Amino acid sequence: MARVAVLGAGAWGTALAIQAARAGNRVCLWSQRTPIDGRVSRRLPGFPLPDAVEVAGALPTGADAILVAVPTQQLRSLLGQLRPDAPLLLCCKGLEQSTGLLPLEVVDALHPGTQAAVLTGPNFAAEVAAGLPSASVVAAADASLRARMIGLLGSPGFRLYGSADPIGAQLGGAAKNVIAIGAGAVIGAGLGENARAALVTRGLAELSRLIVAEGGRARTASGLSGMGDLVLTCTGAGSRNFAYGLALGRGAAPAPAGVVEGVHTAGTLVARAGSVDLPLCRAVAELLAGLVSLDEAIARLLSRRLRDEA
Repeated sequence: MARVAVLGAGAWGTALAIQAARAGNRVCLWSQRTPIDGRVSRRLPGFPLPDAVEVAGALPTGADAILVAVPTQQLRSLLGQLRPDAPLLLCCKGLEQSTGLLPLEVVDALHPGTQAAVLTGPNFAAEVAAGLPSASVVAAADASLRARMIGLLGSPGFRLYGSADPIGAQLGGAAKNVIAIGAGAVIGAGLGENARAALVTRGLAELSRLIVAEGGRARTASGLSGMGDLVLTCTGAGSRNFAYGLALGRGAAPAPAGVVEGVHTAGTLVARAGSVDLPLCRAVAELLAGLVSLDEAIARLLSRRLRDEA
């Protein structure tokens, strides 16, 4: 029986700990900030931890794999405390706001040479914890590392696919949150489902351009880490990024950004993209920065030069 460490006891970390136990592992769930009362995380109420999951207040050692499930903006701080003694599986999405780095790039900066992969895809934590059918992607350049992580975490109800395009997979997880804020704003402003469908589709085209510009594979944009995650985040009732955009579109004050990764990612993504054509992501970034109003952002997008679809 393998031993899996999960760092971070928020909703996603707790769901992954439950899934890792379901897959037949002994699990150590490390919690620094999130209280766990009576074997239930306050971030994921209703899902008690299985007996195979132990909760630790100190960073665990001696695991066969370490799942890192803290928000991307906290990743550097956690990695600074960690001395990896096993391969890492990064279960966070977005860009580090201060540097523009993707999660795997943060690992490379702090722990060069450490084996690391990324887990990404269209998953809401509560559904994974409940054992509802889900699929996701383990992305890494190393095929043996992908296979190892899939073998440790996958189960019939949590189907994992491998990807040799970690750049594309990570960019999908970052960009979809930004686009989802735009989708929420469109619905909140009463612009209709046609407008949301158009935004999601053109957002996918932006994602594909960005992935290719960064050296990734265009087809990654049409997979689980691209289109799959984008559709869920732009339509699912449990999407924090969509909910944040919805409030913006209604003219209400959104809840504090907290773990709404798209808020932290938007401007950084556009800056990293440079000359890549990302009109939707740029409009969301400018809206969040207070540089344009929602009406101005919409007017600018609708006045763009007509051309063939690409």
